[in-house]
Amino acid sequence: MKSAVETLNPTRVRLTVEVPFEELKASLDAAYKKINQQVTVKGFRKGKIPARVIDQRFGRGAVLEEAVNDALPKFYTEAVNEAEINPLGQPEVDITELKDGETLNFTAEVDVRPTIEIPDYSGIEVTVDAVEVTDEDIEKSVEQLRERFASTNPVERAAAEGDVVTIDLEAKVDGEVLPDGVANGVSYTIGSGELLDGIDEAVTGLEAGGEATFTSQLKGGSAEGKDAEVTVKVTAVAARELPELDDDFAQMASEFDTLEELKADSRKRLENMKQYDQATQAQERVLEKLLELVEVPVPEKLLEDEVNTRKHNLEHHQLGQMGLTIDKYLEIQGKTAEEFDAETKEQAVKGIKTQFVLDELVNREKLNVNQEELTEHLMRRAASSGMSPDQFAQAVVEGGQVPMLVGEVARGKALAVVVEAATVTDTNGEVVDLEDEDETEAAAETVETVVEGDEAAEKSEA
Repeated sequence: MKSAVETLNPTRVRLTVEVPFEELKASLDAAYKKINQQVTVKGFRKGKIPARVIDQRFGRGAVLEEAVNDALPKFYTEAVNEAEINPLGQPEVDITELKDGETLNFTAEVDVRPTIEIPDYSGIEVTVDAVEVTDEDIEKSVEQLRERFASTNPVERAAAEGDVVTIDLEAKVDGEVLPDGVANGVSYTIGSGELLDGIDEAVTGLEAGGEATFTSQLKGGSAEGKDAEVTVKVTAVAARELPELDDDFAQMASEFDTLEELKADSRKRLENMKQYDQATQAQERVLEKLLELVEVPVPEKLLEDEVNTRKHNLEHHQLGQMGLTIDKYLEIQGKTAEEFDAETKEQAVKGIKTQFVLDELVNREKLNVNQEELTEHLMRRAASSGMSPDQFAQAVVEGGQVPMLVGEVARGKALAVVVEAATVTDTNGEVVDLEDEDETEAAAETVETVVEGDEAAEKSEA
């Protein structure tokens, strides 16, 4: 076999391959054997039909077609290895010549990873938010914990904001009660905004037994988006009572003996959260600066496939789980379809460039992934997927996705190397030290978000 490679552009090549006919012998034998098992010829046992009879009855062309289809992947792979290229996606193959007994010639056009030059990145400088936990932050955190331990007691008075009311609801559209428009015994906290628009005003001031009617646009159900006439009846009113903020509360709500110890722990937890957010912010901004330094051509077909994949995942997986359509999502986001398409393409380009650049850094810095790093990454991915580590590991192995996970960790390590070389200061002008044993895993998570396009899901959930 002889092959040659022609560069069509920085991200696409054409392989020209010439195969002597004798190198097709194994595939021809396999073709005759396969056809033998599929056909029946009177006078011959199944599987024992001579090749000449198959040629006469079914045509030599059918045998050649089967043989070529069997051989092409092998010869294509050999040509790729010989040319030392990194193909992306499936090739477009064109058989240019097939002479029985003489030769098989074909071309294969395929996208390839572009050659990337990584410049000196040690001069990257970014600014991130300072880690500051205020007394107000502590009070808010403790108050949220206090809310969780609130109790409710029935009261004989008009309902007010913050009260928990038990209500019956009936929704009508065009004077007809909807099939799914009746609900009884619903518990609702006034002011929470968790039900229909207008319900807070309707129930405020009502005592048990009182009712009111208001108009509201339905957020779901059979008449989603339509204006409905809603009748609400209050059957009970209960006041929420918060526990006193003292040592007894600390002992009830935590493992601490005093309120001061509880507050100190809240401060520590908030600092850890803000430090993690600061590290993520640093990684994202360093990555942005790195991508600005590198010229990265993006293969058109790869970009098209990535855009389609992101749209499919958003519409059929992420939004589907939340009961949203793509139109409803765009309405919530306040975007047109054109703006959404442009944003998706921009994110896809960034994801592809990130993968190319960090993969090149992995090779240049000779970064390896050990078993401990891979296991830690697998555990985190399993937790985010809602599967047990064993279930996730089994799914990864069965799906042949181990190399993908290794690549994610390796890219995280590459980004961590760049962040370590960068100068990171906070908004107070202080230099930020991001050295942490979890930095690589955090960087891997940052890279995943960019490469896999999880941002849309996070925004829609928010």
